[in-house]
Amino acid sequence: MKFNVKIIQLLLASIGFFLIIITYFYFPENKPNNLNVLEKNPISKEGKNNININAGEANYFQNVEYEGVYNINNFFTVNSVDAYILKAKPDEVFMTDMLVTLTLNSGKIVLIASDSGIYNKLNYNVFFKDNVKATEGSTVILSDNLDLFADEDYALVYNNVILEDARGSMRADQVNYDFEKEVYKVSMFTEDRIKVKVIE
Repeated sequence: MKFNVKIIQLLLASIGFFLIIITYFYFPENKPNNLNVLEKNPISKEGKNNININAGEANYFQNVEYEGVYNINNFFTVNSVDAYILKAKPDEVFMTDMLVTLTLNSGKIVLIASDSGIYNKLNYNVFFKDNVKATEGSTVILSDNLDLFADEDYALVYNNVILEDARGSMRADQVNYDFEKEVYKVSMFTEDRIKVKVIE
């Protein structure tokens, strides 16, 4: 009887050791196709989105949506056609064809779109890049960059900013725009004057 128990224990220990070897040494090398698409689709888009990531350095996703909070009590969703999460930076999601829908307490809806950008899952900050367009009612803002910090009450819009609303239009290097109050703080990086066209 004792001999059978020792054989069973030895057999169970061998099976456990075999499972550990398979789990930690075999499966990391044998990745299923649906977990990491980079072998099929290496990230090297040249052109409008300029994302260059070597295969194996990131995980690739399509049609993703994240939810976040802006200025403590305003909620937003981030949508993207393609998303990449670098293994070295798991809290940041690199996105292409981004669209953020920001719902303010007042009921206003702000739409922000860009060719590419980064969403931080940890602190909800969103950084837009290339062909940025923000619309809120009759206000339209075009720029190269827009930073939406979750703990601030404004968006930082910079590089080739064009702002148009019912009152007129203007060009500037940088605009701090408060979506709730519709207040602009405008500045230039150089000594150039701000170009404003007011419609009466």
